[in-house]
Amino acid sequence: MNEPAEAAPAAASPAAPADAPGAAPPCAPAAVGPRIFAGSAAYAEQRGEARPVLTIGNFDGVHRGHQALLSAVVARARTLGVPAAVYTFDPPPRSVLAPDLAQPRLTDWTLRARLLGALGVEHLIIERFTRAFAQHTPEWFAAEVLGARLAPSEMVVGYDFRFGKARAGTRELLARLLPAVPVGAVEALAVDGEVVSSSALRALIAEGAVERAASLLGRPHEVRGAVVPGDRRGRTLGFPTANLETDAELLPPSGVYAVEASVDCGPWRPAVANLGVRPTFGGAGRFLIEVHLLDFRGDLYGHALSARFVTRLRGEQRFADIDALAAQIGRDVSAARAALGQG
Repeated sequence: MNEPAEAAPAAASPAAPADAPGAAPPCAPAAVGPRIFAGSAAYAEQRGEARPVLTIGNFDGVHRGHQALLSAVVARARTLGVPAAVYTFDPPPRSVLAPDLAQPRLTDWTLRARLLGALGVEHLIIERFTRAFAQHTPEWFAAEVLGARLAPSEMVVGYDFRFGKARAGTRELLARLLPAVPVGAVEALAVDGEVVSSSALRALIAEGAVERAASLLGRPHEVRGAVVPGDRRGRTLGFPTANLETDAELLPPSGVYAVEASVDCGPWRPAVANLGVRPTFGGAGRFLIEVHLLDFRGDLYGHALSARFVTRLRGEQRFADIDALAAQIGRDVSAARAALGQG
């Protein structure tokens, strides 16, 4: 399929966690994304007179539930003429406190920041989470982190908001501890009777239900990375592929998918992707992501590639010979065209 080489990783902001080396560069100019601060202490030093409308959470996936909450934050911030700010943690608290229960990330930091910025978030404060930090009481957190460092004019939180040691702090307690700071709340968002959550999305993507996942995300699940050299088998079959190397933590299962692909943050193009170990060729290799861009000619080596999973076409299969495989790929391309509205 279109055989590209690895692109150089983007330099991480000193204020933000560095994504893994295979991560593609951000797809929006820095001016479009939020200003990133390395923790609450840095924010206290650098925010000036700003008293933001603040929300707190992981916002992994920036799904439709998150979007509803962030919309309320941004709307209130614009009314008051102050920044809309998100306070979050890296690594996620669960991965520190219960590493055996840690969940794969839906979005890396680069993509998450881009999505937050697109929603109108202006300040992104990323606190380094440690076991020591987790020992602080709700009272300390409210007085020191919120009252002294972040100094919000107002707060808007989610329906399941908790804070402080052992998640003992509630919205009601926060209102008592910071009586001068109005604290609003946004209720859970349900789509077709299902509450939108990062956990529900992880389960859907892991089982290949990418269409349902897209309905909860508000967009297809996206994987970003770099194109690396392959063995050129796709080219010999008449369907050259871009071999995508990614450090994404959550991938759909093996199979063939209709996807949209973006090269170097350019426009989305129709494509078909095969995920798996290629059982027709022995199936003993590592898990691969091979993306065939429809009606595309060109050398993709050295380019960044993003793929958005629109629908699952079929599971991975082993074929009797190369001719049978090539014929099925042709049918997959036709099915992808239909699924993507390409005729």
